[in-house]
Amino acid sequence: MTADLFDLPQARPAPQTSTQPVPLAEGAVLFPGLALPDAPALIRAIHDLARIVPFRRMETPGGRQMSVAMTACGESGWCSDRNGYRYTTHSPVTGAPWPPLPDAFVAISRRATAAAGFPKPPLQSCLINCYEPGARLSLHQDRDENAPHMPIVSLSLGVAATFLWGGLRRSDPVRRLRLAHGDVVVWGGPSRFVFHGIAPLSRSSHPETGENRFNITFRQIAPEE
Repeated sequence: MTADLFDLPQARPAPQTSTQPVPLAEGAVLFPGLALPDAPALIRAIHDLARIVPFRRMETPGGRQMSVAMTACGESGWCSDRNGYRYTTHSPVTGAPWPPLPDAFVAISRRATAAAGFPKPPLQSCLINCYEPGARLSLHQDRDENAPHMPIVSLSLGVAATFLWGGLRRSDPVRRLRLAHGDVVVWGGPSRFVFHGIAPLSRSSHPETGENRFNITFRQIAPEE
């Protein structure tokens, strides 16, 4: 995942009122509420993982501290520092291998991938983001992986956020979509390298996460042997 600083005008997105899948582009779909039945187990798993590898705000290659706190699990975790963006097999904080994916993570990734019509779920790496009020993720493409044929699965828990969904060029128009608790977005195929991000998180509260929003993103980082 390559994070690029890119300021965008803010706009208030319309709330999602339907549970029907929302096509975003070819190979990309939003599933409102798909993860709601799994949400309690997913949140418990996040807290369990954070006790093993705590959330931290990483540094970009340019020396800026990211506003989003991150941790990871799976075969490899995504990292950023002055040396660049990369995946590592061990946590730079603990020096130990990243924790394995919890069963609840594997189950929702499989279900979402199948619902979007992709044959295999991305299960090599899972990045977990914690957004506090004001935190944001700049418009970017995910290009640090070597498996462009595999989709990305991203699910939201807690406080609702404004998802920025652009095109394959930075200059393409950007849509603003509300991602609520339990929503899942899957994108791949022709949409695999779409620019996307999260606008600054508004101050709000959710009964299961307080003022925070958690985002769980699954990626395949290398072709399967």
